[in-house]
Amino acid sequence: MKLSVKAHEVVHMNVIFIEMVNRLGTIVTVAFILSRLDLFKRIILGRDINRVSKILMTVIFGAFGILGTYTGVPINGALANSRAVGVIIAGLLGGPWVGLGAGVISGLHRWAIDIGGFTAFACAVSTIAEGFVSGMLSKGYANAKNSFVSAFLIGALCETMQMGIILLLARPFSEALGLVRIIWIPMSMINAAGIAIFMMILDIIYKEQERLKAGQAQLAMDIAEKTLPYFRGEFDSDSAYNVAKIIYEMTDLDAVAFTDRDKILAHVGCGSDHHVAGDPVRTSLTREVLRTGEIKVAVHKEGIECSHGGCPLRSAVVSPLYKKDQMIGVLKLYRKRENAITETDINLAKGLAGLISTQLELTELELQNKLLEEARFKALQAQINPHFLFNSINTIISVSRMDPEKSRKLLLDLATFFRRNLEIDKAKIPLSKELEHVRAFVAIEEARFGDRIKVEINADDVDGIFLPPLTLQPLVENAIKHGLLPKDDGGRVRIDVIRRGMYAEIKVEDNGMGMDETFDTRTPNPEHVGLYNVDSRLRSMFGDGCGIHIASTKGKGTTISFEVPCQEVVQFESIAG
Repeated sequence: MKLSVKAHEVVHMNVIFIEMVNRLGTIVTVAFILSRLDLFKRIILGRDINRVSKILMTVIFGAFGILGTYTGVPINGALANSRAVGVIIAGLLGGPWVGLGAGVISGLHRWAIDIGGFTAFACAVSTIAEGFVSGMLSKGYANAKNSFVSAFLIGALCETMQMGIILLLARPFSEALGLVRIIWIPMSMINAAGIAIFMMILDIIYKEQERLKAGQAQLAMDIAEKTLPYFRGEFDSDSAYNVAKIIYEMTDLDAVAFTDRDKILAHVGCGSDHHVAGDPVRTSLTREVLRTGEIKVAVHKEGIECSHGGCPLRSAVVSPLYKKDQMIGVLKLYRKRENAITETDINLAKGLAGLISTQLELTELELQNKLLEEARFKALQAQINPHFLFNSINTIISVSRMDPEKSRKLLLDLATFFRRNLEIDKAKIPLSKELEHVRAFVAIEEARFGDRIKVEINADDVDGIFLPPLTLQPLVENAIKHGLLPKDDGGRVRIDVIRRGMYAEIKVEDNGMGMDETFDTRTPNPEHVGLYNVDSRLRSMFGDGCGIHIASTKGKGTTISFEVPCQEVVQFESIAG
């Protein structure tokens, strides 16, 4: 008789084993399908799991547990099931509270569908316990060398614990013991294998994401390496076109474009017949990014809102470009299909925009350093220029014969002039210091040329105004040398500082020779090195709107003006060193 009972149990065990393998396949299939969904990936792969993610994980894996109940195999008034698979995975991924929550959801469901069943309460309690215990073991699992084996052992341990709880709580005990003898091995082995397989799928997702990230990083670096030469100068339509062409050729994107804040700089690929360089920005998506400074994604044509009816572009990601914390335009990546922008495309746009912004800043810094070196060299020349030095000394000697006190003052002015030249290494100096430099220079020149030159300075309110060093003195020197001295009777230079709300306008005006030709201060010119240097340094420090403006009339004089932000607008960390 005992042999027949054992034989009966073995038969049941084999049937349960086969049925659970078949039904576990359904759960694993669903798990695999879920693992391919972007939403599921974002929840599971989140490095810093927040409260919302934990709630979602609790619900998802609680539902997994319920699915495991419904795919269970009826046996002796109970169920041999895979409910523990989802619950234990919840604990391993989310910790004790996520495991506990998933266990409560699926455990209460198990109790509710069979109220009064002899294992209903025991199974509910054991499910909750399995979720909590697996969560407590999650840190050890995360540090394990072989995650597959660790997941299997934790699953087998938790299922063995479930059998113990059934024996403790289910009554009559004889029926509980008979049930455990049949289901223990199949449930422990199959469910542990299911947990291990699921965790292996997640491990594959992790590795796939890492490969994608590595591929994106390598692609971005390759693009950066190829585009580097085009950032040597100003980022204009030509350089933007070359960079867009490289990105287009190295990716499978359907179009790549750059804009500044007002117009298209370059567009390569589909839609280039109506997205033309120089045209105003066409899409509302781009205008929205320019307004908010945030990356935007359009998944259909209406989201892009191109004003051209035949535009083939259907989805896009647009990322802002920055230079020194100032948004200067956008990078746009397009596809011809709707809903075609992937997480990979978004990350690529972010990475490229970041690299391009960094390269633009480095180029700007390189230009500023170059200009600083030129200004330093010019200042050094002024310090050791024998003509300037000898002329100044001769002037002081000449004055000393008739007015020793004035010669002493001129010596102090000369010392001040050279001392201010040494401040070229500072990024910014107060306008008051720059005016002190100008006054020292003017005092020496007035002593040398007498009544032929007159310099007026109208600057009563200079607090909070800062300039790159050697900004005003070269402009005044230029006005005297090229404007006043060529005239037989000389002339006058006037410096005005005028506050206009958040900005201060500074003007250097002379009534000298003037000029009839025009020139671009952004283009290096051997005859106007000083003006080019001053203009470039102002634009580099304060933005393109703060460059110098020149108005000149032949025979009447020249006015050079520029605006700079006051300290109330731009807070400087270090003002004068």
